[in-house]
Formats: sequence, structure tokens, C-alpha cells
Amino acid sequence: MTRKITANLYMTLDGRGEFPKYPGSDVTSDEADEFFRAFWTSRYKDVTTVVMGRRSFLGHRDTHSERARKPNDPKFMFEYSRFLDRVDKVCLSRRLKDTGWENSRIMKGDLSAIVRKLLREKGGNIIIEGGPRLIQEVLRRDLADDYWFVLMPVVYGRGPRYWGTLKEQRTLKLLSASSLEWGEVLLHYASRGRASGSS
Repeated sequence: MTRKITANLYMTLDGRGEFPKYPGSDVTSDEADEFFRAFWTSRYKDVTTVVMGRRSFLGHRDTHSERARKPNDPKFMFEYSRFLDRVDKVCLSRRLKDTGWENSRIMKGDLSAIVRKLLREKGGNIIIEGGPRLIQEVLRRDLADDYWFVLMPVVYGRGPRYWGTLKEQRTLKLLSASSLEWGEVLLHYASRGRASGSS
């Protein structure tokens, strides 16, 4: 089986990797919305590895592992936590010594080499879930087969930027676009630079 790599991006209209408050952003639901289903629920059966930067990994561990769940959290969030607990989690870090989370490992070094190693391993598809610095490297090196964006209806003006300097243009192919209840836009793009699932 050829492993496919998907990168997840969460960003404001001005390309910031932040999670600002806006009308509707703090509304809770008992059911997963379209964004959550596209990014996660629909991937539970085919994804076996999630790659994260250190900050993203620690944030997910401390918020979304099953042991961090609160009893009144929605059922779909417990399902998300069980998915995260069981998949192979790769934390990209030079400093972290211990993950403190089952089924997880630390990898360091050149990102392209790490991705090539993961693609050679047995398993299902891969999600890269990280902040702007990691996604910039993924885009710069053309490492993902496709990209899911959730674009929040906020011009934030501060925080880390997704878009940095590139030596060459990256042109993506739009697969789908939809607007969500609170003004977010959900975008799905495929890379034009790699054949789907290639290494």
C-alpha cells in the first residue's frame, strides 16, 4: 500500500497560525461539524500515523488524549481521543526526551529524510498536523499529497505566519471548497508537484 500524506492547516485570513475568538468559535456541539469530519472523523479508518511538531504534540497530548478528557465532553471528542491514543504519533523535536503518550516516538533531523522513512514503513496514510513552521517546510519541500485548510473569518495581525519565502512557486489543485456555519471556509487542495501517494 502506498501511503498518502495530508497536511492540515488552521489559519486566519491573514495567514496566521492562531485560534482567535469570533462569533460562533466557542459554540459547542454534540456532533462533529463538517470541518472536523473532513480533517479527522473521515480519516480514522485510513490514517495510522500523525506527525506533529513539539508544541502541537504537547498541546494535543495535554488536551486531546483520552486521559485528558472531561466527563461531559461530547462523544465524538472521546472518539477523537481514542483515535489519537492508538495511532503512531511522531513528534518532531530535538529537545524533547520523553513523549509521555502511548504509541508515540520522537524523530529529529532532516524533514524530507523523516518523511521518506515513514513512507517506507508499513501502515496506512499519514496526517501532518503542525504549526506554520512545520507546514512551511512541508510546502517548501513539496512533501504532502494534499492539504486541508480551515480559514477563519478573522484578520488577526499577530502570531506566527504560515507563508514564508519560497525559492519556487507552489501551485495547488482545488478539490473542494465549502463555507461553514460561522463564516469559516473549508478548502481541500491537491499538490500538483507530486503524484498522489508518491515518495
